Amino acid sequence: MADSQDGKVRLDKWLWAARFFKTRALATEAIKGGHVHLNGVRAKPSRGVVVGDELKIRKAGQEFVVTVKALSDRRGPATVAQMLYEESEESRQAREALSELRRLERLAAGGGRPERRPDKRGRRHIIRFTRKGSA
Repeated sequence: MADSQDGKVRLDKWLWAARFFKTRALATEAIKGGHVHLNGVRAKPSRGVVVGDELKIRKAGQEFVVTVKALSDRRGPATVAQMLYEESEESRQAREALSELRRLERLAAGGGRPERRPDKRGRRHIIRFTRKGSA
């Protein structure tokens, strides 16, 4: 973990180093879009993060509430990245409940993946059906 000189790291760099986003550009976009709040306030990508700050991150329909435990401006292995923050218990439970709800909705709707791929005859039926609807 590489700490910066003044005890602060840019918010977009920290989110990238903590592996919440794949690239710094995606982290910057999320911050500018209002999906990241620092201590309850909307922040800019260049805002400095210090140890003890609380971040609320909305990503892909999930919301993370984390407390900054360590600073890093370098992206490392996932095990090191997980040591940079601590997710609140309420946040973890809410995310698990939401994923369970989505799973149950998918099962109730009869969705999900078919048991096997269609064979040649089945593919022909699918092609005929889709062409019939578009013509």
